[in-house]
Amino acid sequence: MKRFTVVAGLVAAGLVVLMALVSLVWTPFDPAQVAPDIRYAAPGWPHLLGTDQFGMDTLSRLMVGAQTTLVVGILAVAIAAVIGVPLGMLAGMSHRWAGEAVSRGSDILFALPALLLAILLAAAVGASVVTATIAIGASTIPIFVRMARAATLTVMSQEYIRAAVVSGTPWGTTAVRHVLPNIAPLLGVQAAASFSMAILAEAGLSYLGLSGPRTTPTWGRMLYDANLFTAPVQAIIPGVAIVLAVMGFNLIGDGVRDYLDPRLREVR
Repeated sequence: MKRFTVVAGLVAAGLVVLMALVSLVWTPFDPAQVAPDIRYAAPGWPHLLGTDQFGMDTLSRLMVGAQTTLVVGILAVAIAAVIGVPLGMLAGMSHRWAGEAVSRGSDILFALPALLLAILLAAAVGASVVTATIAIGASTIPIFVRMARAATLTVMSQEYIRAAVVSGTPWGTTAVRHVLPNIAPLLGVQAAASFSMAILAEAGLSYLGLSGPRTTPTWGRMLYDANLFTAPVQAIIPGVAIVLAVMGFNLIGDGVRDYLDPRLREVR
């Protein structure tokens, strides 16, 4: 059963990645081309998934929207990991007061959701994909701080780490050679889970108009522009795409966790 869920996750995530890669070189139509005479066209030929309220091809916008989804997810997780992991390791390897200071700082940031940060950034510099990415990444930092600190404290209690400290091994060497390799698998699982949540957060921000402009194809914007009464399929298509992406990367994260944790492996 676990293998099936991992395969299902790989298939779902693979479809999203494939759409994004193909859209880099080809789309059936120009995703920004407006054609009022074919508004709300039903799925068929040549518009396989129909058209929206502006007559723009839904399949083309869906494919280009996959680019935005993946880019935002990757950059948001990268921001959170690059900042959060070193801070978490610092909190786990430093004296008690330093660790508590980092933890309390992350708690304060954790109280600010991505939506609030996106609103603040949009008010300051304008709504865009960049501001949405920064907001999502910043709101995810505390998760990586907590995860890295807890894992670092566990590793630091090991005898070989104590021996390295007693022998005079520099702090940086201990962190890079001993602590980071041991906590990397756990952080990888967290990155997969955070990636799926970043996709969902970006869709929500796009739906509220706090991500890219209307001319930028995003799944959240497609969902917002859809008319449930005139053409419900235009809401179902981006909704299904969001579900597939989130579910796919979540299942991959679960599979990686089960593989890395011997207690969760299947008995053969």
